[in-house]
Amino acid sequence: MNSSQQVETKAEISPEIVLANPRGFCAGVDRAIIIVEQALEKFGAPIYVRNEVVHNKFVVDGLRAKGAIFVNELDKIPAGSTVIFSAHGVSKAVRKEAEARGLTAFDATCPLVTKVHIEVAKMRQAGMEIVMIGHKGHPEVEGTMGQADNDDHPEDDAASLGMYLVETPEDVQNLSVKNPENLAYVTQTTLSMDDAALVIDALKSKFPLIQAPKSDDICYATQNRQDAVKIMAKDCDLVIVVGSPNSSNSNRLREVAQNQGVEAYMVDNASYLKAEWLIGKKKIGVSAGASAPEILVKEVITKLESLGAANVTELQGVIESVVFQLPKNLVNAASSAK
Repeated sequence: MNSSQQVETKAEISPEIVLANPRGFCAGVDRAIIIVEQALEKFGAPIYVRNEVVHNKFVVDGLRAKGAIFVNELDKIPAGSTVIFSAHGVSKAVRKEAEARGLTAFDATCPLVTKVHIEVAKMRQAGMEIVMIGHKGHPEVEGTMGQADNDDHPEDDAASLGMYLVETPEDVQNLSVKNPENLAYVTQTTLSMDDAALVIDALKSKFPLIQAPKSDDICYATQNRQDAVKIMAKDCDLVIVVGSPNSSNSNRLREVAQNQGVEAYMVDNASYLKAEWLIGKKKIGVSAGASAPEILVKEVITKLESLGAANVTELQGVIESVVFQLPKNLVNAASSAK
């Protein structure tokens, strides 16, 4: 084989790379990271954060290096310290415990999660039972379910208070409520829109009078990223999603691609890529979860190119201009220091 034939063969087998748009950080993640960084700048290390502020190892490790200490429970935090609640939100009980321990708390809860908490509070005030669609054990679900805490009987679980968690249509079939005529539902903000629709349909079929939230709970960024992957995946035979294993929205992006019939993998960083994934592929789609920084996407592209991929193209997509305000108590604290 002569050199020209070799070049031609390489061109034939070099897959193209297409980038989904939008991808990566959303406004809620940006806000949460800035809150931790500003608290460190204002008060100095250590700053305690309950749970990972966002679900990305690279981000968490970077903040840890700057002096953030991540804990699962408040009893690990010395009394009188500063604590930040993660972007996923916390229960009413956690807020009360922070106050009782004399902790200075700054709330990095995504405003779109806070919206769901407010919905739950209003539904509770109206005496409604509530079904939450979400993944058991996820911090956002625990925080939202924890909005049903009974001030008089905090030991009561959510179900006894009329708040129920379902994840699948099968869960709906096994669900029993006290009053089907006074029932509403909310959802975790980072669900697959398609999966959530199946559960909502099951709820409406079993409980015809169930009330929906006034607006969709699945956040705009989750919807936009899933839509972008659906569009991208139509022309790809491999999709790579950048995101950490505990990131719900990143996992959903991988599932969205797989549901399109495309081979798809989620990687925490470029080191997780495998050369055999590229064998026989013509076009590789790349996206990133809402908690994954762009620097990791760039490293993945560089690694794909080193494995033989070429010709990077960024798809057009929805332009996101949402910006969330920082907590007033943090802004005021920063102002008083000047």
